Amino acid sequence: MSLIERREGIEAGRLDAFVDGVFAFTLTLLAIGGDTIPDGSAKLLHLLRDIPASALCFAQIATMWHGHVRWRHSCTRNTKRGLVFSLVLVFFALIFVYPVHMVYASMCNALSGGSLSPEFSMTTSTDVRAVFATYGLAYACMSGTLVLLFRHAAQIAKASGQDAFKPLIESVTWSVPAALGLLSAVVAMILPDNTPPWLWALPGYLYFLMMLTGPILKIFRRRYQPA
Repeated sequence: MSLIERREGIEAGRLDAFVDGVFAFTLTLLAIGGDTIPDGSAKLLHLLRDIPASALCFAQIATMWHGHVRWRHSCTRNTKRGLVFSLVLVFFALIFVYPVHMVYASMCNALSGGSLSPEFSMTTSTDVRAVFATYGLAYACMSGTLVLLFRHAAQIAKASGQDAFKPLIESVTWSVPAALGLLSAVVAMILPDNTPPWLWALPGYLYFLMMLTGPILKIFRRRYQPA
């Protein structure tokens, strides 16, 4: 291994460690109770009612982190573009953590009739618009950044004569949540204030379109996969 390759490996390792650290920090912000220590069983049981929302948030952010891990597997080289996109990703993660918690906590509150996450509820159109728009934009930005990372990995693989199709597949995979996040944010912002209450859930229901990822990937493979 040459000196340049060793240096690139060290720099890539430092970047990955930083990204892992930021994602770990965002997950600590989801700790039940935050910096509040329960002083009795009643307080403890109250805090435990937020477990389902916290678990969903954990899974959502861990998925984003694992996307960056898979990118590193497909792009072992240390490049300036990869560095910038990785830093942008963790910046969006810090923005993303609170809106995602509010969305899932409000969802759990509504589905349980107030039994879960009792402190989180969206009661006005302004609340719904702000939370869904912020969540959608942050989700779109993070997913879009992963799209750019995988497309960059595909360009490097193609230039070095390696298989560029796998990172391209990953970029297509992440383009679906990026588009849906943007669509959800737009819908949340354009819904009029006199919209019926049941229709305010539309920005959230749009994420069920994630099930289209499989058919989209199947079409992409059929049309572009090398023989």
